[in-house]
Amino acid sequence: MERAVYDRMAELDASHWWFTARRRILAEVVRRIVKPPKGARILEIGAGTGHNLDMLAEFGTVEGVEFDEHAREIANARTSHKVEFAALPELETIKSGQYDLIALLDVLEHVVDDRASLAAIFDRLKPGGALLLAVPANPWMWSAHDVAHHHHRRYRKAEIAALAKDAGFDIDLLSPFNSLLYPLIAAVRVASKVTGKESSDDAMPPAPLNKALDGIFGFEKNLIGRLPLPFGVSLVAVLRRPGPTA
Repeated sequence: MERAVYDRMAELDASHWWFTARRRILAEVVRRIVKPPKGARILEIGAGTGHNLDMLAEFGTVEGVEFDEHAREIANARTSHKVEFAALPELETIKSGQYDLIALLDVLEHVVDDRASLAAIFDRLKPGGALLLAVPANPWMWSAHDVAHHHHRRYRKAEIAALAKDAGFDIDLLSPFNSLLYPLIAAVRVASKVTGKESSDDAMPPAPLNKALDGIFGFEKNLIGRLPLPFGVSLVAVLRRPGPTA
């Protein structure tokens, strides 16, 4: 992504509703569905500006890797968790069979070869280890936001299921999320396409609206994995390497 996108992300990720509610949802997915062992070894691939690392550290010892040099500089300046260089699908510096949990959060859509990337991640997990995956959903929602963030694609649920199975994963969870706000976001996307006025969707809303959106989106932590969510702006998955857990 462009340098300015990472700078903007670092400005917003501590307080913007999308980041704050999303972290709570993902933490609950780890707690309730991944269930990593005590003292888990955790890796975030594509750690960006580092805003997920403290959340992941609640569950074990965290390492981060990031392709973009500027993003790594931001992450290493603001977090105690070291973020080093690695690129998908090669992951040349990451040894096989090392991790109880790998997080790949809104990263796979940036990678040209998503199939090889999932195979490489499978290899780096311990038997019984899990991949926590989040990706943007619904190809029809493609917008200026995807262009600004250098996405290659948005995914359908069936596409993630097929990629996961091809890589050898068992699927513990595959669900839409950001579902409660989907009708509103979908309406905005449609209106933008009709009028031809699209933006990268990264503006900070007024504080009362930001709080309300945070509460609505964040409520989904109680729903995912318990109730079927028929649609959403994104997809979240827990993909498991077969084998006994630690």
